[in-house]
Amino acid sequence: MGDIFDRGNQPDKIIDRLMHYHSVDIQWGNHDILWIGAASGSELCLLNLLRICARYNNLAVVEDAYGINLRHLATFAQEHYDDNPGFRPKLLEGDAFKFQGDQLQLTQIHQALAIMQFKLEKQVIDRQPDFAMENRLLLDKIDYQKQTITIEGHTYPLINSCFGTVDAQKPYELLAEEKEIIRELVYSFRHSYRLRQHLDFIVRNGSMYLRYNGNLLVHGCVPVDKNGKFVTFHHKGHNYQGISLLNFFDSLIRQAYLNEASQDDQDLLWYLWQGPISPLFGKQAMTTFERYFIADKTTHQEIRTPYFELRKDYDFVCRLLQSFGLNPETGHVINGHTPVKRGHSGIMAQGKMLVIDGGYSKAYQKTTGRGGYTLLSNSYGLVLVSHHPFTSRKDAIQNDHDIISTTRVVNHETTRKLVADTDIGQQLQQKVDLLRSLLN
Repeated sequence: MGDIFDRGNQPDKIIDRLMHYHSVDIQWGNHDILWIGAASGSELCLLNLLRICARYNNLAVVEDAYGINLRHLATFAQEHYDDNPGFRPKLLEGDAFKFQGDQLQLTQIHQALAIMQFKLEKQVIDRQPDFAMENRLLLDKIDYQKQTITIEGHTYPLINSCFGTVDAQKPYELLAEEKEIIRELVYSFRHSYRLRQHLDFIVRNGSMYLRYNGNLLVHGCVPVDKNGKFVTFHHKGHNYQGISLLNFFDSLIRQAYLNEASQDDQDLLWYLWQGPISPLFGKQAMTTFERYFIADKTTHQEIRTPYFELRKDYDFVCRLLQSFGLNPETGHVINGHTPVKRGHSGIMAQGKMLVIDGGYSKAYQKTTGRGGYTLLSNSYGLVLVSHHPFTSRKDAIQNDHDIISTTRVVNHETTRKLVADTDIGQQLQQKVDLLRSLLN
């Protein structure tokens, strides 16, 4: 259900395993799009994914797994940035620093990537007025002498400031060395053989959504307003909503990755990461800047789109299934994207909506209280399995924690399903009918 790449380490090993499965499909997640975007030439996707890797002490996947040299970036960061508590990497229990350097070096790299990202966002937002994301441009709202920032009429003191490479008169202008670093990194991402192998697999076996055995599988959401009406995305004189919006982005991703991506395509890939009408994001805005530099937590809030409240409503989910050409009486919507928090259930709308992000990554397990979900489908119905977090080999051997799972039946078929009732069964029946007609 997407986000193979995210905060967890060694996504390359996960993809290696998936590549040997006999049957796989992937619904792309917003974090997967960052890697697809970076390999397609998007500078902003690249900076975002590297910043997240630095934040979660996971740059080893870039250097060791995919052979991408970060030395120029590290040297630049060391020259221009100092220690900064707001940018120290998050180290999970039992982890050690994996990057070729210490905590200070990761902290410096983290700052360098964040500032380059904030500078570069203006170029895309200026190029793409349809994105309506001008409220994300904040470097020109700073009083660099007073170290304050004014947002929507409110002035806040800045914390964790690291604006030494920002010209107060031209805050969005990249330094010559920053431009060179970005250019080198984009080239490296586009020409990493192993990364290209993995992304080829993800794109070839992936989609924005999947209709399978009467169910709708989608990573994030289908953008709607508070009344459940599809929200329209306007771009270059065209309007997209509902299934046409997801089809548009599905086609875009394949075109951008498999061909020489245009500037417009690259911008749209970044929009999928954090755009207000992105089916993979599902929030009004991403408050990365505020979380780094403003102490007032009211500015940190990322308001979800109405879909995430409406998906609890049985009638809304039935209408959603119907809009995708599925039977609302027998179908389900299956979501990933949002980890189900401790004490909450991922089974919603009388069992019609299933959210199966259980937080496999260790970074999420304090929030979820579990080590992931698996949704099973068989002739008897749907079963949701919740897994105990894996802690250590010793704990697993002594306490059997690696095999503790809790099973919950989502729905039970009164009549067992046959192969003929599945999508594959219908394809087989078509072949049988064709063979019979040829025989006749």
